[in-house]
Amino acid sequence: MIEHMKRDWLSNIRGDVLAGIVVALALIPEAIAFSIIAGVDPKVGLYSSFCIAVIIAFVGGRPGMISAATGAMALLMVTLVKDHGLEYLLAATLLTGVLQICAGYLKLGSLMRFVSRSVVTGFVNALAILIFMAQLPELTDVTWHVYAMTAAGLGIIYLFPYIPAIGKMLPSPLLCIVALTIVAISLDLNIRTVGDMGELPDTLPIFLWPDVPLNMETLLIILPYSAGLAVVGLLESMMTATIVDELTDTSSDGNKECKGQGIANIGAGLFGGMAGCAMIGQSIINVKSGGRGRLSTFMAGLVLIIMVVFLDDWVSQIPMAALVAVMIMVSIGTFSWSSITDLRTNPLSSSIVMVSTVVVVVATHNLAFGVLIGVLLATLFFSNKIGRLMMVKSDFNELENMRTYEVIGQVFFASAEQFTKAFDFKEALETVVIDLTHAHFWDITAVSSLDKVVIKFRREGATVNIVGMNEATATVVDKFGVHNDPQEVEKLLDGH
Repeated sequence: MIEHMKRDWLSNIRGDVLAGIVVALALIPEAIAFSIIAGVDPKVGLYSSFCIAVIIAFVGGRPGMISAATGAMALLMVTLVKDHGLEYLLAATLLTGVLQICAGYLKLGSLMRFVSRSVVTGFVNALAILIFMAQLPELTDVTWHVYAMTAAGLGIIYLFPYIPAIGKMLPSPLLCIVALTIVAISLDLNIRTVGDMGELPDTLPIFLWPDVPLNMETLLIILPYSAGLAVVGLLESMMTATIVDELTDTSSDGNKECKGQGIANIGAGLFGGMAGCAMIGQSIINVKSGGRGRLSTFMAGLVLIIMVVFLDDWVSQIPMAALVAVMIMVSIGTFSWSSITDLRTNPLSSSIVMVSTVVVVVATHNLAFGVLIGVLLATLFFSNKIGRLMMVKSDFNELENMRTYEVIGQVFFASAEQFTKAFDFKEALETVVIDLTHAHFWDITAVSSLDKVVIKFRREGATVNIVGMNEATATVVDKFGVHNDPQEVEKLLDGH
């Protein structure tokens, strides 16, 4: 336990503290923007980001990952806030946390193993595109000063690390924000600042139980929204954890992360915040700025609330161009550029899955839809591929007028029709042997196809023997097969 705490909290103090400061600065305008999207006061998003980041630092399953208020979650809240108000949003946030904790205990975090590499790549690329697109309003219909500041910020971010000695001492995104703020204030540039995004809160969050009736009507109102928030939140968190795992070459606990996200959302709901989840953009900023442990996540939340409450006069003067430069860096770093060249070498099915995931996410701005489509396509392609690997060989014994059919491969819903067509039912035979030594039957569709084959041969007057079933196949055939049940056979024949 002590070794775990030292590794997660104290093994990288300087890097975690500096990275946390960078992330906090990047969180402020996004939290305000997401609040505006959801239709609530900016302080709701800021309080949410503070609570979630601080709590998840202690209970999350992925050290170094940043969780806060997010755009994907905010989009799902719009109708609830519009129709029922903030109090119902707080109640929905609490229920979202409860559902996510239940998901953790049900070990749903382990379902990430069903998400293919192509889907993850598509998810990452789509998110990179969305992050870049989100910066475009700050670069549209503005003066040349904004473009100059953004270009200068990108120059600092990418060139500062190459300066000998001091290049590795400070995170370049932090230096970018500080330097451009000083320049903007010194030259009194008339450009958009963080303060223009919305009013910053002047008090710490307080405990706030949602003022809603505790009855079935309230539950029916918030449950659909909470279920959607829980699914999208866990999906984005699990995908982000996978990316951070790869960036840091470490592993994380998906089920613990589900519980942690739930606890953090309950905490946010009790202190006037909205539901949130892991943020891939801020998580990448954290990792690239040197953050690795739980201390970086904790510092991000702590510095955020300190800056917006106690240093709001200074924070409000940070030019948006500086933060745009940081987010463009995140977008460039997030996008898997190798995936473009891999389109020529990867299997066509993998490329289709990746591109489809990107297109759906960018078109709908909903990560859940894109990942769902990607997983569905990957499953269909995989099933089709495995189904084609099934084959049936036959050998005829002329002396005994017996034909042996040897089934090789996996028989399931995708290969069941091919299995049935492999037999010649019109051949006059005394005995038919179906050898399943090298086959595996997976589902009731496969068993049903076996029933049809056996019944058709018997109807033609042949004796059918099934041999070589492994234990798993024998179990599913014994449980669902009907070819040895006369009554069921009659029903099946009547159905034809």
